[in-house]
Amino acid sequence: MTQPIRILLAKVGLDGHDRGIKVVARALRDAGMDVIYTGLHRTPEEVVTAAVQEDVDILGVSLLSGVQMTVFPKILKLLANQGAGDMIVVAGGVMPDEDVAALKAMGVAEVMLQETPPQAIIDTLKRLVVERGPR
Repeated sequence: MTQPIRILLAKVGLDGHDRGIKVVARALRDAGMDVIYTGLHRTPEEVVTAAVQEDVDILGVSLLSGVQMTVFPKILKLLANQGAGDMIVVAGGVMPDEDVAALKAMGVAEVMLQETPPQAIIDTLKRLVVERGPR
């Protein structure tokens, strides 16, 4: 039997809206994934430390506050510094199309915007883990 996909979901920064990430967390859990939700107002350092300690397959960060172009470079650098540069990082929330392209170019595996249906998120995460292969 294969291990379930482990994912850590986080809200970074001052954004206080967590309804969407809770809907996503429940959908992922119902799809058989191990989901860890760190809660609101986390720093990039807290999120990366938790993701490394929990040995997750995927780190998912949800942002609505417009700070994605500062938060994700920091998260990717922190992961690399902790020897976890191979961890799959995905972004979710609200952001302009030009930022989506820039995030993917810097190493974010996928960006799922607020209108992405839960099943599409589940399918995308499963595909990313299959594409990565065993750790």
